[in-house]
Amino acid sequence: MAATDIIGTGTGAADTAAAPASGARQVWRRLRARPSAVAAAAVLALLVLLALAAPLLAALEGQDVNTYHDNLVDSARGGVPHGSFGGVSADHWLGVEPGTGRDLFARLLYGARISLLVALGATVLNIVIGTAVGLAAALGNRLVESVLSRFTDVMISLPLLVIAMSLTAIVPPDFPRPLLLILVIGLLNWSGTSRIVRAHVLTLKKLDYVAAARLGGSGRLRVARRELLPALAAPVVTYGALIIGSNIVVEASLSFLGVGVKPPNPSWGQMLSSAQTWFRADPMYVLLPSGLLFVTVLAFTVLGDALRTALDPREASRLRVGTKKGQAQ
Repeated sequence: MAATDIIGTGTGAADTAAAPASGARQVWRRLRARPSAVAAAAVLALLVLLALAAPLLAALEGQDVNTYHDNLVDSARGGVPHGSFGGVSADHWLGVEPGTGRDLFARLLYGARISLLVALGATVLNIVIGTAVGLAAALGNRLVESVLSRFTDVMISLPLLVIAMSLTAIVPPDFPRPLLLILVIGLLNWSGTSRIVRAHVLTLKKLDYVAAARLGGSGRLRVARRELLPALAAPVVTYGALIIGSNIVVEASLSFLGVGVKPPNPSWGQMLSSAQTWFRADPMYVLLPSGLLFVTVLAFTVLGDALRTALDPREASRLRVGTKKGQAQ
């Protein structure tokens, strides 16, 4: 919902749709003028590199993601790690997991791989389905538009987490959970993209170059592919950057509730679920996954807002962060 508010689907769609496409160099220059966008991109790039290099970094530390270290936890205190800050040491850079002694650094890295994979996969599915439905609703006849618009309204009103919990709970346990989460989130969370695409296409249809293409004999599919899709790139890419953060939260929520990623595979949401019983005895076990989740979602939100402003410089940043005076445009 917050992502849709930032993009807007009302009168702002007309200005965005009518804006001429900016070259890649212009967009890059506008992004570089926003320190917040550069910082967000750097954080996300570092996070992706760490996730991709998780096996290498875990091997460099000399630890494994699922190896138990019973000697590193105090059984007399219920499994609290020995030492300060959750058992931080030269062998365990971020400490160990309470109760099991598994290396926390390795589990956070592998958890990032799953969280980012699910969020990116679900976002691609969101965009593909939402763009297709939005185009069909805007270019179809009155009956098609009415049916698809009402169907989109129904999808928006559905409680995403409740439906996702039901679907993930009835699927056989041997089905790959990351793939299941991608399918469930992607198939249930496309309605925002559809509304944005429909609003922009309805505006684009009134422009001269689209009307000229239709008068020149181009069919609806050709007009959509050659005239409309390029103009939709800016709002769709911007919205995609925003909903990645939302999808990360959904995946973490499902894993937190026990219907997402299953042990022993790590996930930030799963770690937070088990950490709720340790927040007094071992605060580091709560702060690390929750801090990574917060920073990741914030970085995607800031970068998405910066992309929207860079692709359409007439739109001022709604977040009002990281914009130098005199460089807001």
